[in-house]
Amino acid sequence: MTGHSENSITIDAPMDLVWDMTNDVESWPGLFSEYAAAEVLDTRGTTVVFRLVMHPDELGRVWSWVSERTSDPVARTVRAARVETGPFKYMSIFWEYLPDADGVRLRWVQDFEMKPEAPVDDAGMTDRINTNSPVQLALIKQKVEAAARAARTR
Repeated sequence: MTGHSENSITIDAPMDLVWDMTNDVESWPGLFSEYAAAEVLDTRGTTVVFRLVMHPDELGRVWSWVSERTSDPVARTVRAARVETGPFKYMSIFWEYLPDADGVRLRWVQDFEMKPEAPVDDAGMTDRINTNSPVQLALIKQKVEAAARAARTR
């Protein structure tokens, strides 16, 4: 069995603003509530290799990993995968930015498989992702829409 999730939200903001804010990996600790730190390790064209560090979990553990993310600014898509997989056998994420009558629909598709020794199985991680992704997408929506309002009043 493998894990799969799809989550999306519509953001009332211009495409360029949504794209720029959500692809600025170094700013992710201010955009997502789950990340304590983001460090860009390497940039090659539209590919960024970076380390994410989460806030401590309920047991005080701090999770960290390295991912590689390649954006396609023409197609408005991003493909990412964990380089340091941690409890995952693999984790890939597809971001899609779709024009919508109400702004931009930001869609995340995650495919993964957990290692046998991981603290949760594929179904458990799918539940975690499907619980957390809407929370993170709502925060992104709030912050990007606030930036769009601020830009309009300048």
